[in-house]
Amino acid sequence: MTDNIIIFDTTLRDGEQSPGASMTLEEKIQVAKLLDEMGVDVIEAGFPIASNGDFEAVSEIAKVVKNSTVCGLARAGNKDIDRAGEAVKHANKSRIHTFISTSPLHMKFKLQMEPETVYEKVISSVTRARNWTDDVEWSCEDGTRTEFDFMCRCVEAAINAGATTINIPDTVGYTTPDEIESLFRRVIENVPNSDKAIFSAHCHNDLGMAVANSLAAAKGGARQIECTINGLGERAGNAALEEIIMAIRTRNDVFAYTTGINTKMLTRASKLVSAVSAFPVQYNKAIVGKNAFAHESGIHQDGMLKNAETYEIMRPEDVGVGGTDLVMGKHSGRHAFKEKLSDLGYQLGENALQDAFTRFKDLADKKKHIFDEDIEALVDDEVSNASEKIKVIAMTVIAGTGGVQKAIVTLDMDGAHVTKEATGDGPVDAIFNAIKEMFPHRARLQLYQVSAVTAGTDAQAEVSCRLSEDETTVTGRSADTDTMVASAKAYVSALNKLVTRREKQIQNAQTSAAE
Repeated sequence: MTDNIIIFDTTLRDGEQSPGASMTLEEKIQVAKLLDEMGVDVIEAGFPIASNGDFEAVSEIAKVVKNSTVCGLARAGNKDIDRAGEAVKHANKSRIHTFISTSPLHMKFKLQMEPETVYEKVISSVTRARNWTDDVEWSCEDGTRTEFDFMCRCVEAAINAGATTINIPDTVGYTTPDEIESLFRRVIENVPNSDKAIFSAHCHNDLGMAVANSLAAAKGGARQIECTINGLGERAGNAALEEIIMAIRTRNDVFAYTTGINTKMLTRASKLVSAVSAFPVQYNKAIVGKNAFAHESGIHQDGMLKNAETYEIMRPEDVGVGGTDLVMGKHSGRHAFKEKLSDLGYQLGENALQDAFTRFKDLADKKKHIFDEDIEALVDDEVSNASEKIKVIAMTVIAGTGGVQKAIVTLDMDGAHVTKEATGDGPVDAIFNAIKEMFPHRARLQLYQVSAVTAGTDAQAEVSCRLSEDETTVTGRSADTDTMVASAKAYVSALNKLVTRREKQIQNAQTSAAE
């Protein structure tokens, strides 16, 4: 038995069945191309009989996919199978995946069919699918709740009829790792012709065990795992492709298998599927979650700075993440804070460092998210407040529904008062234009944001201005009951920070040259 695991991705079929996760034709093609590039072996592109749109999507994907096998799902009826055959016929490598329920519960209440009739359907459906392609997969829906002897009988019949892949799905996420490993081993041992087919696992996550069950099935002899990007799927979803792949890669001592997946594309695939399905990825999602390689605890950060393996069992680069993120917050320690300051270009003495760290902790108690700009402000504000090169002294703004939007601004620039008048596409634009005439610069305005500090018409307006010059980004903030005044002061505050950063960079360059 080979140790290679065939990766069967059903994001575009089972994943899209998640309520609210429907994708357009263009989005499906985009996802399919990425899966193909990533090295997915089989792409289940849809359920062609479901709608004309699904048929078109499978058909178009079959035409553009280069390396992966393109698969269409079909129930055991002739119309389903023929529709799937028509949809995948243009693929370089095509597959029809046909299924029928085999558990007593499903046969009685869903199908309302006797076991013998189901058995006959297994044979007829696989036989018909073989008329379209040599690659036929057969699934016993609700397999983990199917009577063992009946399952073995159906599996043997499906293989005799021409099925090359046998899928035993845990359709309702009911089984456990020990049970499913034993089930696969027993079926493979008891079905006489089992060596003529590849066995596949398709696990749902209703009890949170889809990935564990899939890997356990591989230990029992499954050599195909069916999964989706981000674990997308009906109810609680399917086994997550990225978790299976990285479990095999990281714990290859336990799961001694290989796959053809380019792991560096996992994060990219996750973001694409999240975007087109409008299903956000939870922050603490394994492998691809926002916090998967983020650390805030001071103890963890200290360990990470000494050796990344203390708290990371995978390299973020291996899944397509730029690097580890030491999140600065109230749990961060002094070591991580000092390292962050160094990354931002600050070298502080012990007293200054302790003072900045104290103010950082005070801020972290008040503010949920601490950004680099916040940390820069802790240091820069002490300097810029004491020696601001630019200050707003006076301002008059003319605005309204008619006429020119105009601003007259007076600045204190190194002790000298300078006044300029400028026009713009609105009062704020006019103010910024006037300031730029007095203090020319190349900075681009990346963000202008106004929010009310409190409720009511007399509320203070808090304005944030983010400026970017070369590789330096700073944020200036100000609050005032006059929004125009707050805007001018926030803009000037950002300019003062740029000046401070420029001077600091020059000093650092001179120090480095002297050394």
